[in-house]
Amino acid sequence: MKSSAKTVDEYLASLPVDRRDALKNIRQAILNILPKGIVETMNWGMISYEVPLKVFPNTHNQQPLMFVALASQKNHMAIYQMITYGEQSKEDWLRNKYEIAGKKLDMGKGCIRFKKLSDLWLDPILELISKSNLEGYIKRYEHAQADRKRANSRRKSS
Repeated sequence: MKSSAKTVDEYLASLPVDRRDALKNIRQAILNILPKGIVETMNWGMISYEVPLKVFPNTHNQQPLMFVALASQKNHMAIYQMITYGEQSKEDWLRNKYEIAGKKLDMGKGCIRFKKLSDLWLDPILELISKSNLEGYIKRYEHAQADRKRANSRRKSS
């Protein structure tokens, strides 16, 4: 469910109380540990924490690089955590933390889905966010883009 809200406050105000409270709690926890240079905005119809274009304009889609995002979807809420997308070691670490704690992790490639705040174990997610930084995130993105270009070039020459 993509929102047309222009501000984070407008987005949160549009949600049912239980979802609003859950996302407010998660938002505050993220804001408390957000790495320098990452900014909170409304983008892609959700609360987005991203690298501003003025800091890094060389993106594949001319949009800011999403770092993490929060959304209320039709059947669930989600944390889109691009910091683990394509990084198997971080994804494995997160899955292992949940398994050790006996928690269920409903995770896609880059999103963690949950129906209520009590379904989510936020500590390891916040740990991953706090261990990340702007420079490292940009370098990882540039490396991934270079890998994609090489792979596409090989396919075309085959």
